[in-house]
Amino acid sequence: MSLASSPSSVSWADPARASLFDAWLASVAPRHGLQPDTLQIASADASFRRYLRIQGAAGQPSRIIMDAPPEKENCHPFVHVARLMEEAGLHAPRVLEWDETNGFMLLTDLGDATMMSALDPEQPEAAQPHYLRALDVLLPWQLASRPEVLPPYDEALLRRELQLFPEWYVAQHRQHQLTPEQHQVLQSTFDLIVQRNLAAPQVYVHRDFMPRNLMLGDAPGKPLGVLDFQDAVYGPITYDIASLMRDAFISWDEDLVLDVTIRYWERARKAGLMDFEDWHADFGAFYRAVEWMALQRHLKVAGIFARLTLRDGKEKYLADAPRFIHYIRSTARRYRELAPLLKLVDDIEGTQDVTGYAFGRV
Repeated sequence: MSLASSPSSVSWADPARASLFDAWLASVAPRHGLQPDTLQIASADASFRRYLRIQGAAGQPSRIIMDAPPEKENCHPFVHVARLMEEAGLHAPRVLEWDETNGFMLLTDLGDATMMSALDPEQPEAAQPHYLRALDVLLPWQLASRPEVLPPYDEALLRRELQLFPEWYVAQHRQHQLTPEQHQVLQSTFDLIVQRNLAAPQVYVHRDFMPRNLMLGDAPGKPLGVLDFQDAVYGPITYDIASLMRDAFISWDEDLVLDVTIRYWERARKAGLMDFEDWHADFGAFYRAVEWMALQRHLKVAGIFARLTLRDGKEKYLADAPRFIHYIRSTARRYRELAPLLKLVDDIEGTQDVTGYAFGRV
């Protein structure tokens, strides 16, 4: 990789893109009091986007720059959802400048302290207040929901995501060829998962609502900031709470998972979000729906992590795949309809089921 001409440590694979960036930064820096020589990498995500941090001159705040090559990333959803979050009263990055043609964007900076950085897997009691703060973000987001504003989390999308599991995790990562019987088990299970999840009430869904995408900020009492929301859709109300408590990168025992989920349910019920079937009176009914939604996510993410590693060369992701296999097996063990899925996963993994179940950390 070659270094850009910018006086910073940020490197560029494409010298032509580096030149475009230099010209853009030179044009916006004076308007926002930015110091180009302070540019540094802030983070990169699982897509082709990356984020740079640039310091402001004396008295000016730092800013974040999104580098998103337009041939690989569509920034329109990011801009759209950022505006929806602002309207909902959430603390999300504001778009200050956008070079739509070349894929450069200047954003407000929510800091570099994620909720994840404050969590210790061995101290669930200390984690609980952070998760309650996350609910302070999730509920207003859901209450702001309106139909036909975001893309639908419909049957086609649910099934497309589920298919990542056999295509990438089973076939590519495990090198396992499904028998016709196993293929039928998987498709029948997918039918059940889709049917259960499409029945749930619909709200705005972040789709990656988890501690790595929630920012603590630098002011006590300030709401958590929200990042990585560009894939938001209109779909099952169960999705984001499932995503929050069945995380891709940290696992909790059942006590904390239930505690936070019950508190979410109680608050959502008071806000009128649980007026569906018997959810308003029966937490168990709601929680079963959360588990079926979580199962869809677990299968999808196992496939995504395999694809990120095998296709995109991002090896760190597949290291977390066992967490999702654990989630899948734990859920499948609790429902009679999912017994064939449990046997299938055990066959693929070369494991044997045990009596009883737990949510324990992996």
